Amino acid sequence: GVQYSEEVRYRCPLSVLKDRKGHCFDGAVFAAAMLRRIGHKPLIVDLIPNENDDDHILAVYKARGHWGAVAKSNFTGLRYREPVFRTIRELVLSYFEDFFNSIGEKTLRAYTRPLDLRTFDPLDWLVRDGARDAIVEKLDVVNKFRVLTPAMIRHLSFADERSVRAGLLGARVDGLFKPVHQKKKS
Repeated sequence: GVQYSEEVRYRCPLSVLKDRKGHCFDGAVFAAAMLRRIGHKPLIVDLIPNENDDDHILAVYKARGHWGAVAKSNFTGLRYREPVFRTIRELVLSYFEDFFNSIGEKTLRAYTRPLDLRTFDPLDWLVRDGARDAIVEKLDVVNKFRVLTPAMIRHLSFADERSVRAGLLGARVDGLFKPVHQKKKS
């Protein structure tokens, strides 16, 4: 397997293979490359949190008319999803309950439309670590879709202690986002 990396370094798929480690961005781009290898489009979706958490990137694919995802995460519930979701929104919402920070605040707020990494073929994203900046810049400007209204956000509960412990099972503590606000629901 690929070990979770808490390093700030970003790895292209070739570097993930060489180093046998990566974080969520690296894992999603690697998974997209492998999905491409077996005939799928290399698509990624950015799950966007409030300011109190890290983004999470998914490699998404369609099989038999339904969406699934492959992801690398420090949290147990933010990884693979079977291709059983009719829409990207359904797929994204399947991550909602498990998308919390280290204090249990549910932080998922939006997601991007799928980004096709073939756009970055001229930058050799499969073998060059430096192509990451262009991918991130594009994720910043693609269409985003909110998953919650302000009223919904105001009434969110925190994940219970048992769910937080389960979500952090095996987590690399150095790789966890450090929440700025302890009990804010923005």
